[in-house]
Amino acid sequence: MKKLLSALMLLASFNVLAADPQMGKDFDKTAQAMPTDTPNKIEVTEIFWYGCIHCYHMDPILNAWVKKLPADVVFKRVPGLPQPAWAPMAKAFYAMDDLKLSDKLHTALFDAIHKEKVLNPTDEVATIDWMTKKSGLDKKKVEEAFKSFSMNNKLNRAAQVFRASGATGVPSFIIDGQFITSSTMAGGNEQALKTADFIIANIRADKAKVASAKK
Repeated sequence: MKKLLSALMLLASFNVLAADPQMGKDFDKTAQAMPTDTPNKIEVTEIFWYGCIHCYHMDPILNAWVKKLPADVVFKRVPGLPQPAWAPMAKAFYAMDDLKLSDKLHTALFDAIHKEKVLNPTDEVATIDWMTKKSGLDKKKVEEAFKSFSMNNKLNRAAQVFRASGATGVPSFIIDGQFITSSTMAGGNEQALKTADFIIANIRADKAKVASAKK
């Protein structure tokens, strides 16, 4: 309830200039208020799928944007999981994280699917083989990461995030657990990030007001 009231107060503080992103068009409230992992910062979460060509085109633009984020903003990714066919890529995301391979293989996995066209994103066995070859690790170790005890919990959490956000596709962005925008809603990849910047700025201003009122 406290999170919902905060979101409603924030909506009232948003600028309403015609040139600004518009509520209900370029962005919206999430279907449910969502807790964040870093409540002392403004959290931006990308929901994506390695098999999505739009996510592939977004990735380099997003990476450049993330590098310029101010200290009060934290970024993370969550694999989209609206259907079982997307599970192999969600597993690949979490397996790479567990094996400390994300920095090395994140872009390479996108390229393998969309540029080189050597990998079907719905084929888990082929994905394990690909990751084994690219990482140089023993195949058993990669298979264990895909089938780890915690994997089901992570997949369930990813599916829950997708539902709670109200996302209808990828890439989508959740800002501070309260608002959602996407390339489709905002009218393009760069526009989605500009919309995220707009929401971040308003959340920052709202937090400053709350902090000032407590003094």
